[in-house]
Amino acid sequence: MTQSILEQLDAVLSSRKDGDPGSSYVAGLHHKGLNKILEKVGEEAVETVLAAKDAELDGDNSKLIYETADLWFHSLVMLSHLGSNHQQVLDELARRFGLSGLDEKAARDNQS
Repeated sequence: MTQSILEQLDAVLSSRKDGDPGSSYVAGLHHKGLNKILEKVGEEAVETVLAAKDAELDGDNSKLIYETADLWFHSLVMLSHLGSNHQQVLDELARRFGLSGLDEKAARDNQS
């Protein structure tokens, strides 16, 4: 069975966690710590939002796809840094599948 791109990314991100920051962008992010990684996630989130607004105006989603890939990538770096991975996110999405979004939100609100 072929590994999914997310499984491949998880493996690479994990292997670079303790790598040489001078030879790997991901190792450099891990070396700089969580705040730098979160800064990148925030930056990519803003760029994704702006690209979505542009896509709505001009009908071209190519920049939106590019920026979303950056956002997902940096989110995966964040998960890796904190000892988690994409599968845990997919499992959470699977748990929610078929559950009304309103019911899920109400359940969260009741836990507060």
